[in-house]
Amino acid sequence: MKSIHDLRSTFPRPGQLEWIGLRPARRAPVLSVPEAEVHPLVGLIGDHGKVAPGRLKALTGEAGEAVTPASQPAIPGGPGRRQVTLIQAEHLPVIAALAGLNEAAPELLRRNLVVSGLSLLALKDARFQIGEVILEGTGECHPCSRMEETLGEGGYNAVRGHGGLTARVIQGGVIRVGDEVRPL
Repeated sequence: MKSIHDLRSTFPRPGQLEWIGLRPARRAPVLSVPEAEVHPLVGLIGDHGKVAPGRLKALTGEAGEAVTPASQPAIPGGPGRRQVTLIQAEHLPVIAALAGLNEAAPELLRRNLVVSGLSLLALKDARFQIGEVILEGTGECHPCSRMEETLGEGGYNAVRGHGGLTARVIQGGVIRVGDEVRPL
């Protein structure tokens, strides 16, 4: 018999990246793009106007500088926990049905990535790879009040339980629609 740890780390197949969306600015329309650059310090380049940081100077070793180990776990509610937001493609028809709509387009839900073929909730507190990028699921992505604007009255409740996952970037690179999503 498998342990709960074994059950949580077993997936029937890899998933697939179906859609990528970038929000150029706060409250701006979400733009669908075929690929995006992902950076460990900022998330998706171009999302909310984020740009890659300039080259960092080497540490001088002067008193007062602290080095944070790369393997340190994310601090609950701390920086970087929402660098990337993901939603499950299979949940879009459910959200549409609950909101009384014919469809719920990814742009309306304001997430960065739409993934199909595996349970996003199973990736919470776990590392996974999309193309060459490694992410770590940091928590559930709960709906915001904007869902009432984009989906209509009751939109907030239509998304509850189906809002997806937040993640931080462990290893950057480029992701493309069609990339495999694989738990690590």
